[in-house]
Amino acid sequence: MSNPISAPLSGEVGAAWRGALPSRLEAGDNVLATLQVDLDAQLRFADAGLVLTERSLQAASPDGRWQDWPLTRDMALRLSDHAGVGTLELVDAHRRLALWRFTLAQGPAAQQFVVAFERQQARRAGQLDVDEDAASADAAEAEEGASRTPKTTSTWVLLRLWRFARPYQGRLLLGFLLTLASTAATLVPPYLTIPLMDRVLIPFQNGQPIDTSLVMLLLSGLLGSALLAWGLSWARTYLLALVSERIGADLRTTTYEHLLTLSLDYFGGKRTGDLLARIGSETDRINVFLSLHALDFATDVLMIAMTAAILFSINPWLALVTLLPLPIIGWLIHAVRERLRTGFEKIDRVWSEVTNVLADTIPGIRVVKAFAQEAREAQRFKDANRHNLEVNDRLNKTWSLFTPTVTLLTEIGLLVVWAFGIWQISRNEITVGVLTAFIAYIGRFYSRLDSMSRIVSVTQKAAAGAKRIFDILDHVSNVPDPTNPAPLPSVQGRIEMRGLTFRYGNRSVIRGLDLDIRPGEMIGLVGHSGSGKSTLVNLICRFYDISDGSIRVDGTDIRRFAVADYRRHIGLVLQEPFLFFGTIAENIAYGRPDATREQIVAAARAAHAHEFILRLPHGYDSMVGERGQGLSGGERQRISIARALLIDPRILILDEATSSVDTETEGEIQKALDNLVQGRTTIAIAHRLSTLRKADRLVVMDRGRVVEVGPHDELMEKQGAYWRLYEAQARNVDTEPQMPRAPEAHVARQTGEV
Repeated sequence: MSNPISAPLSGEVGAAWRGALPSRLEAGDNVLATLQVDLDAQLRFADAGLVLTERSLQAASPDGRWQDWPLTRDMALRLSDHAGVGTLELVDAHRRLALWRFTLAQGPAAQQFVVAFERQQARRAGQLDVDEDAASADAAEAEEGASRTPKTTSTWVLLRLWRFARPYQGRLLLGFLLTLASTAATLVPPYLTIPLMDRVLIPFQNGQPIDTSLVMLLLSGLLGSALLAWGLSWARTYLLALVSERIGADLRTTTYEHLLTLSLDYFGGKRTGDLLARIGSETDRINVFLSLHALDFATDVLMIAMTAAILFSINPWLALVTLLPLPIIGWLIHAVRERLRTGFEKIDRVWSEVTNVLADTIPGIRVVKAFAQEAREAQRFKDANRHNLEVNDRLNKTWSLFTPTVTLLTEIGLLVVWAFGIWQISRNEITVGVLTAFIAYIGRFYSRLDSMSRIVSVTQKAAAGAKRIFDILDHVSNVPDPTNPAPLPSVQGRIEMRGLTFRYGNRSVIRGLDLDIRPGEMIGLVGHSGSGKSTLVNLICRFYDISDGSIRVDGTDIRRFAVADYRRHIGLVLQEPFLFFGTIAENIAYGRPDATREQIVAAARAAHAHEFILRLPHGYDSMVGERGQGLSGGERQRISIARALLIDPRILILDEATSSVDTETEGEIQKALDNLVQGRTTIAIAHRLSTLRKADRLVVMDRGRVVEVGPHDELMEKQGAYWRLYEAQARNVDTEPQMPRAPEAHVARQTGEV
């Protein structure tokens, strides 16, 4: 066990009670964890604390008084939070022993404190020995440390692209053979210069006649090799470009399909611009690398290897001199690669900042203009763009020095070859033709070496892009499909919730909720904002998976159903309906793309949308702007109701479907909803309690729990939580000033959110 003075603490010990801590420990007792409590009973900032030892739980109050509770087996700590305030309760089997409150800044430390308490209780009960406890603590610490350590991108991540290249391995092999043949063809002309110099040109200078047949043979060989190299190069470039385009397309499709399978919490932590950049520009960058630069790299490697073999076969000593700069260039590439790798990763992140500004501003352009914030958004873009420029400038300093250095080394190498070759000619060790061939080969050799050095930049860019793509592909959905899904041919609509618990991060949102909903019943969810209403319907739709308990539909846990099969039986009408760019008919038929025009019109009639659709320029073929631009809020809502009607769901979710429209439009929408809820299990959330009077039962929620259930009249007679909500809203309506209604517009009367 750790020493009480040197033990690592889960929270900072308050100055007011830190000094008294050692004197309160009994002999042999040790501190396991501490927690700073920064609020008093009146929710004012204060300095208090909790101390967990091996034998007891001790608490220091803001005025310096101490209280302790010896640990017993039936003790437990309950952690919860509401409206930005965390609560920690100490209870036993009979009653609550103590309660402390703190700000959510202390939430992570409070969670660790509860874990330490539960571990100590398990140890005292004999369920956890010391070795297991240490191992679990070490594992948790190692996992936490690993999560803080950023993962570096390795060029080897590009090898993971093989899973997308495997279907085209036959064509890739053919492309490699064509590359090998075309490279060999390009190496023929320098070799033919040896007899051309030694047997034709130099003898002619010495007075001998030119052998015309030999010249024609050599020139024909040069022309033939050039044509062959051109044909083979064209074939392999075209073939491999086709393959790389298909690999890139498969990569984009797979990434997007995987992205669609991820749960909503993944998207909650991502920026739209960042995801657009990954699927768009990153896959395009990888595609360019595969179609152009990878091919060039393979050609360069083959050229260097084959050139080196030819040089050694002609003259080993001259070949060694030719290869002298190669180790230095290799060392430079290794030295600069790490800087380029980290630099390109940072460039990708910074470029996402630029894209994020666009993704925020363009969809929200109406708000930008309404608040005259054009200059502010332009400045945001300038700042992001300037940051991007600064990061690129820093990387270019490295790259601009690297490339000329490689060029300089190749020029020096060429100079050394000239000097060494002339020295060998003076000693009659080689002929002029051999030196000429060497110079020709060296030109190809060093140009390929220089090309390989330049490809370092492109490779690191592609590796950084591949890492960002595989970050998506490696992410596992928190709402997985079962291995053997249960069949779901039809749904009656009975929903049973038992011990339902859900935590979002360190926040407990739903706590031990029990609720039964009968088939065809309409349930109204009411409660203060933040009471858990929307979270509950999200759990029923299985946008998130519950932390504990179960949700059963027709007696089967919804986690046993395939997610897509289950959601086909759920209709969802949101407070802010989302329409896609396309025609009215396409938006209504989004859930059933195969629906006939008659079915679409029937759904629109039932949603009271048919009349206004016919008034549009092209009726059902009228184009809807992005996010429903060009339609009023009520019109968008009725189209979304028609969309839900068309799929004929057995379970219907209405999430404040009439809260954003005026009273007259609400009446039209309410008529559409009356048609929609017929014969379906319906769960409705509404701002205005009056809209839920037709509900069979009202479920009143508070702090993630159900506090009242019953019909409207019954709950009003109880004068409990629902009665207080209803009276508070009625007072708001009565005291609300009446505004004149414009001739061509309707002004919605706003009421307090429930």
